[in-house]
This record gives sequence, C-alpha cells and structure tokens, in this order.
Amino acid sequence: MNRPGASTRTRVITYEREEVRRRSDAVATEEPLEIRLHHIGDDYISSVTMRTPGNDFELATGWLLAEGIVRGPDDVTRMAYCVDRDVDEEQRYNIVNVHLRPDPRRDFGSIERDFFTTSACGVCGKAGLDQLATKASRIDSELTVQSETVCSLPGKLRAAQGVFERTGGLHAAGLFDSTGELLGLREDVGRHNALDKLLGWALLERKLPLSDCIVLVSGRASFELAQKSVVAGVPVMCAVSAPSSLAIEVATNFNMSLVGFLRDERFNVYSGAERIQGAGA
Repeated sequence: MNRPGASTRTRVITYEREEVRRRSDAVATEEPLEIRLHHIGDDYISSVTMRTPGNDFELATGWLLAEGIVRGPDDVTRMAYCVDRDVDEEQRYNIVNVHLRPDPRRDFGSIERDFFTTSACGVCGKAGLDQLATKASRIDSELTVQSETVCSLPGKLRAAQGVFERTGGLHAAGLFDSTGELLGLREDVGRHNALDKLLGWALLERKLPLSDCIVLVSGRASFELAQKSVVAGVPVMCAVSAPSSLAIEVATNFNMSLVGFLRDERFNVYSGAERIQGAGA
C-alpha cells in the first residue's frame, strides 16, 4: 500500500505571451484525514479535515492541543494509521487512530459539533465563537526581536518550502528564534493544518511553551490561527497578509505581539509593539 504524497503531477496547458504549451506540472495533493480518538473504552471521530498528506500524526496532535484535549506529549499513548479491513486499502493512510492516556477529567466538549472541516477553514460547522474560547493564559515572555529580523522571515520561509517550490499551491507555518533562525517548518494546502502540524511537532518534541519563539504563517492571521499560537505560548505571531479583527482581539487580550502585511521589507504591528525593536511606539 502506497502512502499519498505531498504532490502529484498532471498535464496542463499554459498560455504565456500568446504562446500555448502543453506540459506536465506538479500540483499539491489534497486528501481527507479522519482523526479517531480512543479514551477509556469510548471512541470519537473528532475531525475530518482536508489536508496535504504528510506529518499526519503531528497534524492530529496539534489539532488536539488547540482544542484543549491534550496538554503534553504524555497525553497521547499511541498513534497509528487505520488497519481496519472494512476500510479500502488506499484510504487507510487517511485515517489516524489516537489513543489517549486515561483521564476521567479529560474534556471532549470542544469536539461535540459537526466535524467536517475544510482545508481553507478549520472551524467550519462550529456552533459559534463561544465554543472557541481558548484554554490559555496571558503570555509572559520577555522576548524581543529586531525589526530587520522580522523583515527577513518571509524570505527564509519561502526558501525552505520544498513542496511549494514544486507546486506553488501550499501554505506554510514556520517557527523561528529571536535571531531569525528557522527551527521548524510545515506545509499544507490549509493554513490551519500547516500550523497544527508545526505545533504538534513542537509538542511531541517537548518544546512547549514556545515562549522564546516567533511563528510566521504564509496567509492571513485569522482568529483560529491566533488562538492556536496563544495556546502554544507563542509571544510573536507574524503573517504575510492581513489579520482579522478577532485575531487582533485575541492577541491583545493574551499579550501576544501580532504582525501583519509582512512583505517587501515592511509590516504592520497590531499588538505588542514593545517586543519589536525599532517598531515600538
């Protein structure tokens, strides 16, 4: 059984300067991933999300972290792909079974909803914003970063995006230290999935809280991306596009610095300007 790859090839017709060419091109793979939870004899289908195959265990872990179901790596006792004979063989790599450490206090209330999500919107189907209340504390970090370092981050992220370089069709989330060194990067067709993969990796590597790190996302800064960053203890979140009003509210309420429109050697700071040296008022 072959695992689905992060990219696949297809035939395309290209029109450029009145010239038409037929050629082979790489496109980003998009497949569903079903996350099944197992806890003290109970089974839950917690989420079905469209994603780019790869780093699926990290994606599942990061999603569970953001939902408040797990707090640390020891909360997950085992993860495995589906081996159910009733499931078509080619679909087994699209199902992840997550076995959780028994804890009668574990709260599954956040997943009691319609569980279909899309790669573009990680919260589709939730009853409302009231169910998205994050289980996090205000960020207490003395991290500071030079404005020149902030400007350098998009170029470093793009240079490290292997699958994007082949397909041009993936979002990315990168983790940097205060000097701008890239510590980790994950890609996916969905920006929420890319960040879940990155934070899941950080949790599994016992790096949380990320109190001395910067997160950069390749798209806009939405409420949920800000929420995920706050849960992981990230003091500075940057986005190459615009933040939403709710993302700014989350960042302000939880003392997280939020940078938007980070491109072409410029950016806006929406909260926590004191952490950005050269940009604070």
